[in-house]
Amino acid sequence: MRKHILLILIALCSINASAQQYLLSGRITDQKNSIIPFTSVYIRNSTYGTTANEDGIYQFKLNPGTYNVVYRFVGYKEKTINVTIADHDEQLNVQMDDEVFATERVAATYQKNRDAADTIMKQVIKKRKYYVEEAASYSCAVYIKGVQKLISAPRSLLSREVRRTLDLDSNGRGILYQSESLSDFSFQKPDKVKEVTVANRMAGQNTAFSYNKASDLQVNLYQNVFSINGLSTRGFVSPLASYASIFYQYKLLGTSVENGRTIDKIQVIPRRQHGQYFQGNIYIVEGDWRIYSADLYLTNKMSNLNLVDTLQIRQQYIAITDSVWMPASVQYNFKGKVFGFRFGGYYNSIYNNYKINPTFPEGFFTGEVLKIDTAANAKKEDYWASVRPVPLTAQEARDYHKKDSVTAYQKTDQYQDTLQHTKNHINYPGYLIFGYDASSPGEKDSLHVFPFIQTFYYNTVEGFGINAKIRYTRTIDKFHSFSITPNVRYGFTNKLFSANIYSEYRNDPFHAAKFFAGFGSDVLDLNNVGTRSLYFNTLSTLLSENNYVKYYRSQYGMFGYQREVLNGVLLNGNFTYASRSQLYNTSFGHIKNVKNREYTSNNPLAPPGTPADDHSLLFPQNQALTFAASATFTFDQQYETRPTGKFNIPSKYPTLTINYRRGIKGAFGSDVDYDFASVDISQNNVRVGLTGFSSFKLNAGAFFNDKKLYYMDYNHFLGNQGLTFDPTYVGSFHFLPFYTYSTNGAFLEAHFQHNFAGSIFNHIPILRKLKLEEVIGANFLTTKSNTNYREFYVGVQRLIFRVDYGISYAGNQKYIQGFRIFYGIR
Repeated sequence: MRKHILLILIALCSINASAQQYLLSGRITDQKNSIIPFTSVYIRNSTYGTTANEDGIYQFKLNPGTYNVVYRFVGYKEKTINVTIADHDEQLNVQMDDEVFATERVAATYQKNRDAADTIMKQVIKKRKYYVEEAASYSCAVYIKGVQKLISAPRSLLSREVRRTLDLDSNGRGILYQSESLSDFSFQKPDKVKEVTVANRMAGQNTAFSYNKASDLQVNLYQNVFSINGLSTRGFVSPLASYASIFYQYKLLGTSVENGRTIDKIQVIPRRQHGQYFQGNIYIVEGDWRIYSADLYLTNKMSNLNLVDTLQIRQQYIAITDSVWMPASVQYNFKGKVFGFRFGGYYNSIYNNYKINPTFPEGFFTGEVLKIDTAANAKKEDYWASVRPVPLTAQEARDYHKKDSVTAYQKTDQYQDTLQHTKNHINYPGYLIFGYDASSPGEKDSLHVFPFIQTFYYNTVEGFGINAKIRYTRTIDKFHSFSITPNVRYGFTNKLFSANIYSEYRNDPFHAAKFFAGFGSDVLDLNNVGTRSLYFNTLSTLLSENNYVKYYRSQYGMFGYQREVLNGVLLNGNFTYASRSQLYNTSFGHIKNVKNREYTSNNPLAPPGTPADDHSLLFPQNQALTFAASATFTFDQQYETRPTGKFNIPSKYPTLTINYRRGIKGAFGSDVDYDFASVDISQNNVRVGLTGFSSFKLNAGAFFNDKKLYYMDYNHFLGNQGLTFDPTYVGSFHFLPFYTYSTNGAFLEAHFQHNFAGSIFNHIPILRKLKLEEVIGANFLTTKSNTNYREFYVGVQRLIFRVDYGISYAGNQKYIQGFRIFYGIR
């Protein structure tokens, strides 16, 4: 009993002590009284720190006592001030002195500054690996503040409505977006990470990129290469990389003494004018040969950045223990210009309360790299005022207040009604390509009408036709929703009417769980992995008399279930019963009569020269009860847990998928009797140093029971015929005919693609500014009773546009060569 009372008294004393905290605040300026924004401020011999805001104002909450407060900023001499906190708030304005880096020692010790810098950097690079691994694990609290601003805008585009919508002044300036978050961050070697976001706040429209997680700002210059999300598809070479001397020159600008340590200021100079390199300065602790601070930048001119023209990276390191240093702050400053609009901003992260090599409980690291607390987005301003380490500027405070008021108004019924009327207004050009979307106030109910280009079509089996399809979605709550997709199809020539409905019920977004079912009738592609869309098949049929797609009729019912049973293990299974019948060509119209070309039979196995109105038998009418299942294994699956569900992150390891399909003989009159299994190994965007990223897919399988199956039961491949293609899936072919290689036996297919991400064209002046990405690839297929098929291609890509040129071989004979293009429409 006494023990419990003592613990309660200690807790009460702790609460009382924390309640006695007082505010240390002030403004930081230089010798000319100009403000110094984002200065690092921390308590010596502790891991408690902050930074000044954009106006140079800082603040601390401290218990009564005496502290050595350290002020550090690149370009200024470190300043330490002894401060005593008594029983009231203290204001302490600080004036920083310009840094003075003496060169006398350099001249006395070395003949050339460059020789000195090379000697220093060799020592630093020699210890690089040690510093990468010096902390086996750690935890800390991270605060991140981000602001995106519009700096100026063309007056011709600054209408009153634009200024009002974006909350800009008469010169086109204002805050477009700001955010802040507070997280607990934990790390364990080699790469285990866990972040728990306890508070998160955003206001405005994110117009560029966002770094709201601690993991987004993990800038580790001790790594050889690291990437910056959103700015480049390639990595950047660290000035401390083990091979950095190939890419950088160094110059010693001088030395100074800070708190008894000798600090060397090293200028980082790229050896080449263009590439993934930094410029700027790094500061090295002599003797320890570690980073003291860094002030580096990237430019669009040198590195072909996306979105921005300049990105500046600043880091300040502090000693956590006698042997371990960690970042006290990391800051990204950026500027850019788009269509005359100049923008800029920053993301600033502050690291506090470091614990080096803590003992994590067993099972602490589960693959969950981020968890956002359910109440993270519900924190009020009084909460933020009590925990925010960096005070808001007056402009930021006004922006929050104004946008909070706007948000409150936007939740009213009046605004929601007006908004829905505007949002639900049909955009006809958009509907043509992307479809039409409408939703109810609060977006509990939504409707998607599929695009016009997929609604009206032509093929030689049905003639002109209508394929009317809509999807209705109902959100029951944040964990449960269902959708219903009815589809009506009618061919005007063969007068065949089809109607079906597909539905999904999602009941557990934390395990990707859903029930799905469908029934009705439809006209389906004989190749069940897909060929050409209704839109592209219509164009190729009418304009060039290429009726590539072959159809059959199915009347069916199906149901299935999917769930992630363990992290990284997704199971899917379904039963389908179908009555299937063959279809034949009934229409032979065209817009342009192509010389020496005729329509082909709807039987893909008919020999060349068979008339288009051929009625040869491909398969008899049959019934099929089929069970299909798959198990997908994503190794080392990392994910984020948000209040609305689990969101997986692409793994750095390949994904393994095992598929099984069985045709069940006799049940409900089913005619089929077969067993099929395949194994699929694939991975996308495997980063390869500075030369871009690779993707691959291997797929092998066989029918180990083939007593009775029909053509649509074969294993089919994602081929391509026609000028357009879809490069978004690495498992597709460029020139493979849709049906020729479909098989009822064993097969092996392999795909490889590498995107150089501009690393070649970046050396060619005339192409550099186009920011084109170079692509090479190869595809291979071998099947029962067919010669081996190969194809090789090269291409260029920019955003959604891509052009490839390739050549293919069937056995030892050249099959097809030519161009393939993609412009975002599938």
